[in-house]
Amino acid sequence: MNSSPPLLAEINALGRAGFVARLGGVFEHSPWIAERAWAARPFTSVAALHAAMTRAMRDGSDAEKLALIRAHPELAGREAKEKKLTADSRSEQASAGLDRLADADARKFAELNAAYRAKFGFPFVIAVRARTQDQILAECARRFERGEAEERATALAEVETIARIRLERMFGAAQEQSMARGRLTTHVLDTMRGKPGAGVRIELNAIDASGGARRIGEAITNADGRTDVPLLAGAALKAGRYELLFHVGDYFRRAGAALGEPPFLDVVPVRFAIADAGAHYHVPLLASPWSYTTYRGS
Repeated sequence: MNSSPPLLAEINALGRAGFVARLGGVFEHSPWIAERAWAARPFTSVAALHAAMTRAMRDGSDAEKLALIRAHPELAGREAKEKKLTADSRSEQASAGLDRLADADARKFAELNAAYRAKFGFPFVIAVRARTQDQILAECARRFERGEAEERATALAEVETIARIRLERMFGAAQEQSMARGRLTTHVLDTMRGKPGAGVRIELNAIDASGGARRIGEAITNADGRTDVPLLAGAALKAGRYELLFHVGDYFRRAGAALGEPPFLDVVPVRFAIADAGAHYHVPLLASPWSYTTYRGS
């Protein structure tokens, strides 16, 4: 969510070839995107870097964009079995457990992969981080009913999301290496089903002296119910008051819970204060459709 200034400065200082070597894999097997985005330097944030790369992708020809979609591997497909995935794709598929499927589940993915490619002419592309296997299969079945033009647009939107997550993880890893201890983390536990809450959208607000809220970040929980990188870390973590907004209503609706309309719990706010910016503040949420609790962990 937050950039590491030293790494961003390093990226901005790179020549075209170095920039492509460093970021050419952010969009799967498509270094032309980084090459064209290089001219937009300097970037003031990871979001600005992602926006420039996205513009370069969107400005590409229809043939280039179709090739980009086709550059993505099938989920739990041939490339995975032959160990030909890129490091990013391998990590992403592993995060959803696609590298350790039961035989019956592997057959489901193989059947959907084949049917989808036969209809659209490209692989099913979805940002699998923060999604469960059931959610991925359900989304594939839902999107299978679309027309080719709509589905191609959706695939490109997913490609953008995958690229954003890759950049955030790249900068987040560098940030964690350079920071001492100060960071804000969270996780969500689904107490109705006794499992991590995967795919929960979380908003982070800073609270000013008058009580007003200002959005400073957003994340989606991964398969472990956690965020891929800290919500705040290093110099970005300052003493003050904050608010986490957990969108549990959408999560439990997707999980098939019997909710009222509107649901009893929709967005759960947790306000808290950070006194020591050099410490680790872990603020989790344990929630069902009807109750929740939190605490300060470490």
